Amino acid sequence: MSEDNKDLGDDAKDATNNAKKKAENLGDKAKDSFDKGKEKAKDLGDKAEEAFDNAKEKASDFAEDTKEKASGFADKAEEAAKDFKEDVKETFDPNQPDSGKTVAIIAHITIIGWIIALIMNNQNKTEFGSYYIRQTLGIWIFVLICSFIPIVGCFSAIIGLVLIIISLVSAAGDKMTPTVGVGHLFQDWFKSL
Repeated sequence: MSEDNKDLGDDAKDATNNAKKKAENLGDKAKDSFDKGKEKAKDLGDKAEEAFDNAKEKASDFAEDTKEKASGFADKAEEAAKDFKEDVKETFDPNQPDSGKTVAIIAHITIIGWIIALIMNNQNKTEFGSYYIRQTLGIWIFVLICSFIPIVGCFSAIIGLVLIIISLVSAAGDKMTPTVGVGHLFQDWFKSL
């Protein structure tokens, strides 16, 4: 029996040695896998850092380029504003006879245009501008009253459009021509404008 025990002890020793070797092999494989994973993680970290640096550089370039473009745009806008200001001064100069013509034409562009023309004319009163402000006010009131008359009301918008166009053509041609039939009355009724 002692020999059987000895054989069993040797077998147990061999089994233990085999298990140790396999454990060492598994430990080496695990260490190799860990080292490979660590290396891959480091490579990915380096790539991520490189990508971040590239993105940061591109963003900086983009910001610089945008800043230059915005500055150029601002310079152009400032220059255009100065040109516009000079054009406005020339257009509405009280020494120019054309300034009344501008008011007269603007007065024909809807009620809002008439209000703008009235304000412009109050700042720089001209007889030509005042004439057409009175005339267009009379046309608007005439059309409004006609719209309440049963049969004529259907055509009041067309009548008003025709009268405005006739008046606008006269204003553009530098002529102070009264509206057909009632233009002279408008000038009398709205003298204060």
